[in-house]
Amino acid sequence: MNKKKALVIGSGFAGMSAAINLAHKGLDVTILEKNNTIGGRARHFSASGFTFDMGPSWYWMPDVFESFFNKFGKSVSDYYELIRLDPSYKVTYEGGDEMDIPADMGELETLFESIEPGAGLQLRAFLKQAAYKYEVGINKLVYKPGRSLTEFTSLKLLVDVVRMDVFQSMSKHVRKYFKNPRLIQLMEFPVLFLGALPENTPALYSLMNYADMSLGTWYPKGGMHKIVEAMGKLAEELGVKILTNNAVTKINHSGGIVKSVTTDQGEIHGDVVISGADYHHVETKLLDSDTRNYTDKYWDSRVMAPSSLLYYLGVDKKLDGLLHHNLFFDTDFTPHAHDIYTDPKWPEKPLFYASLTSKTDSTVAPEGHENLFLLIPVAPGLEENDEIREKYLDMILTRMEEHTGQSIKQHIVYKRSFAHRDFISDYNSFKGNAYGLANTLTQTAILKPSLKSKKLKNLYYTGQLTVPGPGVPPSLISGIVVADEVEKDLF
Repeated sequence: MNKKKALVIGSGFAGMSAAINLAHKGLDVTILEKNNTIGGRARHFSASGFTFDMGPSWYWMPDVFESFFNKFGKSVSDYYELIRLDPSYKVTYEGGDEMDIPADMGELETLFESIEPGAGLQLRAFLKQAAYKYEVGINKLVYKPGRSLTEFTSLKLLVDVVRMDVFQSMSKHVRKYFKNPRLIQLMEFPVLFLGALPENTPALYSLMNYADMSLGTWYPKGGMHKIVEAMGKLAEELGVKILTNNAVTKINHSGGIVKSVTTDQGEIHGDVVISGADYHHVETKLLDSDTRNYTDKYWDSRVMAPSSLLYYLGVDKKLDGLLHHNLFFDTDFTPHAHDIYTDPKWPEKPLFYASLTSKTDSTVAPEGHENLFLLIPVAPGLEENDEIREKYLDMILTRMEEHTGQSIKQHIVYKRSFAHRDFISDYNSFKGNAYGLANTLTQTAILKPSLKSKKLKNLYYTGQLTVPGPGVPPSLISGIVVADEVEKDLF
């Protein structure tokens, strides 16, 4: 009997996860990728002896990755080597104060205690509750497809939801435990990955602090793209066909059923289509207007996560005073946050992030050199140009030079930038966003865009604009969830 054919649009983490899971369920799966390499935002490139991950750079929630590969009789160690970072990362505050975040929990409690008397025990209590949220959130809630309220009506789950502070903000939750501004900023930082301010993010997401401090910050040797390579190998082992340089231009349907997709290379027929591409792009560019789930008004009213202004720099010397991960909170976040979320515009004094994987991995830069990755979170939908990119690069490099007491600009031997127009051209990203939909209370679970088409019986969505949300582990889970829904609905 012929296998059912599944077409997956996009080879980001969610698309790859969906393809692998569907192939494991016995479907004949083809991935259609518009770019010339797989990975979506997690692509990488090499130039002048340097290797750069283009997007995700933090490896948190190692259990989610291990669980993913275990589903197929594999282990993470079959594909790449994990290194736990210690210190996990460095934070630089206003006035030049620094805080290295130790991997050891005892050392971390001691650090907190030295900053605020009693904060060591408070951290222990905070993380104990966060561990509960992680257990329920990651093992139960994020695997809900978000298609009906009935998914959340079991008494046990309702009790869990209440206990997880879904209706309290992260900002208020953190301040119940800590008073020191530096500790508050440190505890609020992980939710910025979710695309919203702490005051607009449910306290459920203190589970991110548990992921950060209890489970640790890791690095796959060679770079984050090693995960992509691993998933590519696993997909091929399961018989998945991966077609790069195949940009989908149309989803063809008849009688409420998708029949095929058209790419710039031709037409491909399938029994089910799962889109890991940008949800808004699929609705507005690949579908007829009468088969869309949502209107333009709906999309314009969504709270988007930030975009990013990124720089990939090759430096011809070793840089002192920096770790693998570095957070520069050396200026007030309030005006920067205002410029992202309230009155979108280019910030005057942005906070930023610097990563140097060459501090951990000698294979990603020539000997005696560093690969420096810089990220400034900015509002989506901004107009940008080369002049703006150069202005902000000079601004943050000047701050780095002043803080570390060393020259950097004159030692740059390779430079590339990436911002809104690149997110749009490479990923068809709505408003040039980098992280998808912000995880606010009104954009959580069943309030996110549906993973299933309401008009076409065999069209599904996966990735950062649907459940469970933005981030690498959630994207892996998104692919699992949608594959299970396809199995339940159609087969």
